[in-house]
Amino acid sequence: MLSGAILATCLGGEVTFDGRSLIINGERKILFSGSIHYPRSTPEMWPSLIAKAKQGGIDVIQTYVFWNLHEPQQGNYDFSGRRDLVKFMKEVHAQGLYACLRIGPYIESEWTYGGLPFWLHDIPGIVFRSDNEPFKLHMQNFTTRIVNMMKVEQLYASQGGPIILSQIENEYKMVEAAFHEKGPPYVSWAAEMAVGLQTGVPWVMCKQDDAPDPVINACNGLQCGETFEGPNSPNKPSIWTENWTSLYQVYGGEQLTRSVEDIAFHVALFVAKKGSYVNYYMYHGGTNFGRTASAFVATSYYDDAPIDEYGIIRQPKWGHLKELHDAIKLCLTPLLFGRISNFSLGPNQQAYVFREASGNCTSFLVNNDKQSAYISFQNIRYLLLPNSISILPDCETVIFNTARVTVEKNSRVAVSWQKFDLENRWLEYKEIIVSFDMASMRANTLIDHISTTKDASDYLWYTCWLEHNSADGEYRLNVVSHGHALHAFINGVYAGSAHGNHTDTIFNLQEAVPLTKGTNLISLLSITVGLPNSGAYLEHKVAGLRRVTIGDKDITNYSWGYQVGLYGETRQIFADFDSTKVQWQTFGTSTSRRLIWYKTFFDEPPGSDPVALNLASMGKGEVWVNGQSIGRYWVSFHTSSGKPSQTWYHIPRSFLQPTGNLLVVLEEEVGNPLGISLDIMSTT
Repeated sequence: MLSGAILATCLGGEVTFDGRSLIINGERKILFSGSIHYPRSTPEMWPSLIAKAKQGGIDVIQTYVFWNLHEPQQGNYDFSGRRDLVKFMKEVHAQGLYACLRIGPYIESEWTYGGLPFWLHDIPGIVFRSDNEPFKLHMQNFTTRIVNMMKVEQLYASQGGPIILSQIENEYKMVEAAFHEKGPPYVSWAAEMAVGLQTGVPWVMCKQDDAPDPVINACNGLQCGETFEGPNSPNKPSIWTENWTSLYQVYGGEQLTRSVEDIAFHVALFVAKKGSYVNYYMYHGGTNFGRTASAFVATSYYDDAPIDEYGIIRQPKWGHLKELHDAIKLCLTPLLFGRISNFSLGPNQQAYVFREASGNCTSFLVNNDKQSAYISFQNIRYLLLPNSISILPDCETVIFNTARVTVEKNSRVAVSWQKFDLENRWLEYKEIIVSFDMASMRANTLIDHISTTKDASDYLWYTCWLEHNSADGEYRLNVVSHGHALHAFINGVYAGSAHGNHTDTIFNLQEAVPLTKGTNLISLLSITVGLPNSGAYLEHKVAGLRRVTIGDKDITNYSWGYQVGLYGETRQIFADFDSTKVQWQTFGTSTSRRLIWYKTFFDEPPGSDPVALNLASMGKGEVWVNGQSIGRYWVSFHTSSGKPSQTWYHIPRSFLQPTGNLLVVLEEEVGNPLGISLDIMSTT
């Protein structure tokens, strides 16, 4: 059935493939692709980002499709603003590039819940990503909707549009064994379902070495030239869907980067081993606006990509890869049609040679040694730099070496344009500490945070009354939580905080807290910092409190009251231009500096350079500009080197108006808004 389906599509379409490459309009191609995710930037940024990618030698723009953005409630769809997938695809097409649409619709992508809408969690009998009828029904419905949308807009290459590849599922082999007998049938079903949609272009599955024909299995990773075992059929091309240009940032984690020399080496090696499609993940990472980042993932995403979070070209990464692309494109005919040979040039040196019948020849000379090496190739002596690959389009002249970077480095500079250091420019609102009597839900046990908030808020109040018959004094409060952070209040007064981290979400809060004789109010604010995004049985992931004791009393199974969200959230005071939604006070009115909302106004900086908030003086919370969230911040969660994981938070220019911009900050800890500044980003 699968073979017949692809045959019908390929015969009438313009994109096919063989063992060497994708074939577009009858031509074999070596393609360089760059991931740019439409919701991690803005429509106003898309033309510039795509143009810079094209200038860097990128042929294809690759993006995931974000199901939970497009169908936040079952049956209610949203393709507006940053969600406008069609507009994004049309911009790619207008600039003469191809597109790869990774529908998933499970995407992982350090995106909350892996891109799955939370309403799926409440479908009776559902098991995500398995041979499970409820999940397959909704997965097929959404996939079909996206495919049909692309077809209506004539966006597949078979219709004259830019989309040359689509992806179904995502790195499923990583979890397949956990589903036992329900795993392999799901893979076969997903492939058959996708191919049956008759897009006229091939489908891929990444990290799925047994992807059913005719779906192409693809590699993800840092070193696919070394780790990829190749296509599972001699009639499929070698495709690298994720070549990680750095690694994503997590709060509390060190900034991780990857050298352009290492990236270039592994791209060249992959091509030398018959690779014909390489995608950089990410080429532009962008921003996790709002609450879209997954658990503990920072708001800035893959900032070390060739185009940084703000849309600024990062050198030498962008330029060196552009030179690599140019060099490889001078070798296309031998690479795509030549006879391949590989032989040793020394203990850690190899040659990969592509020779046509006409005599045209291209070679890649590889040095896997940490030291330079002199080798002889075709009776010519060459110096190979350490850990490098030299490209010779005519098998004689070296035109590019992966370790020889000639592009001048630039540095990003933040220049302060406005400081928010005047107390009379700020107003504040003290968030309500919820009591048992205010709570909207009751249970005689501790309930799951995720199942209760349903991703409508990061916050869930757990509150109860405690009868204390002993004398006033301090008693040990011990709370076991499965994530991700927690603030404790006793009788409305702050009593302590604790949090987990990206690798261990389970943590304990242990504090000596004051109790008075009689009735005491226990209010515990549980906080998620994004939902989990990976692993098998995602629908069973939990968070929130699991055990609470005070002194020698275990109050886990007391009568608890629950309230989803903060009062300021429900009133949407982050969009309160007129100060009518709550009673805002002058700055410094509240005696407690925790759980405070701050607001002020500012004018847009002149020019067109990107702007960002420097939040170095703050602790943990979220920021809104003109009612739009620019993401969570967590400056107080330092790395092992004692620095914040992220200090600057991007405000897209399209969020701003010339004057009177509303800035609202929700601060959970004791951050000082008088230290915030609005900075202009540029490069030297």
